[in-house]
Amino acid sequence: MSMQFGPTAGVVSSASMLPSFGFTQEQVACVCEVLQQSGNIERLGRFLWSLPACEHLQKNESVLKAKALVAFHRGNFKELYRILESHHFSAASHPKLQALWLKAHYIEAERLRGRPLGAVGKYRIRRKFPLPRTIWDGEETSYCFKEKSRNILREWYAHNPYPSPREKRELAEATGLTTTQVSNWFKNRRQRDRAAEAKDSVDIEAVIERLQHAACCERPGKTAGEEGSPSFPLTGAVVDRARPYGCEREACSGASETSPDVYAACNGGLADSSSSLDDCVPI
Repeated sequence: MSMQFGPTAGVVSSASMLPSFGFTQEQVACVCEVLQQSGNIERLGRFLWSLPACEHLQKNESVLKAKALVAFHRGNFKELYRILESHHFSAASHPKLQALWLKAHYIEAERLRGRPLGAVGKYRIRRKFPLPRTIWDGEETSYCFKEKSRNILREWYAHNPYPSPREKRELAEATGLTTTQVSNWFKNRRQRDRAAEAKDSVDIEAVIERLQHAACCERPGKTAGEEGSPSFPLTGAVVDRARPYGCEREACSGASETSPDVYAACNGGLADSSSSLDDCVPI
């Protein structure tokens, strides 16, 4: 950026010059913006300190944004809040100023608690210290997305969960978001839906398993605490029930790995009721 400062800079009327200062208000605003973008906070602070006490200059939005940024980096949050609440900033400045407001309140809360804030803690801080209307248009936001933008994304997701790159660019223009934000929103939404479907599937399988177990294992005649123990003696002629389809419990009172059909030799066979399964040798 090529800039000239001082009385000889371009065609500048004497009325636009600041008293006892070599820059115009427009040039001061430009310097503030450049120093903010460069991240040179110390130099920005020195430049602000050198400005004359001009009422019009002190009300310039670029100057006020610069002062707010310097106050934040110096930890002077009281001054930061005063600046943000005393001037109605343009909508283009809202995102950065909102970030300063929230970060400052997070830092103060973390200092009081002596530990970092989690997602719930930050949510409570946002509810306790809502954004002032000077840096907020009043529209509710959710996870940094305006509700209007989220509605557009939801409607498109219901139509097509996998938008093409061109469609993502169009959605970004329609919502005021970046293409990356749109891509991440769709990816996260698909992951949440897959997780919900998996949970529903697990729940259904658990219900089926419980019903199968109830039909197979929870039969009258069992003693308390002995779910896997039959209430009858394990002799050849009696153990003849098959485990219902789907029951995977080894303790089931139906057929198991030790049921009679897996024994080929048993001291005279299972026909002899006096022979105990204790004498059987599985093959």
